[in-house]
Amino acid sequence: MILSSKFSVFIYVFIALIVGGLASSNAANDVWYQELNKSSLNPPGFIFGIVWPILYLLMSISAFRTFAKTKSLFLIQLIFNTLWSWLFFAFQMPLTALFNIWLLIYLNIKLSIKMYKQDTLSSYVFFPYVGWLIFASYLNLYIVFNN
Repeated sequence: MILSSKFSVFIYVFIALIVGGLASSNAANDVWYQELNKSSLNPPGFIFGIVWPILYLLMSISAFRTFAKTKSLFLIQLIFNTLWSWLFFAFQMPLTALFNIWLLIYLNIKLSIKMYKQDTLSSYVFFPYVGWLIFASYLNLYIVFNN
């Protein structure tokens, strides 16, 4: 039973990837998004399609290794991760999405600390996700201030 619950983390992450991806899948062709003033640091759209699957894989590995102690917090942050895509792309609410991502960063720093106490390697594998969220927060903030 424990083994199956640890493997279920991959299911949670896969579902979040699909649901979040549905909200942002047409961003490259979305007139609203294309017309926004974006930071010069904003990567081309294809970069997001490369980075996010890698981050989800790393996130899954970290969660798998620490699932017993981090399950609740991990699932909560996964919900907020998915919610960001919907708030920003589907509902076109960049300010609300910004508050969401700040909460997401807080939750993931807290999660990283819990992971570090249980399994140092998991926190290191999880760190790129937190770093990307901080960068995404900057991109989101830029859009809020410049549109």
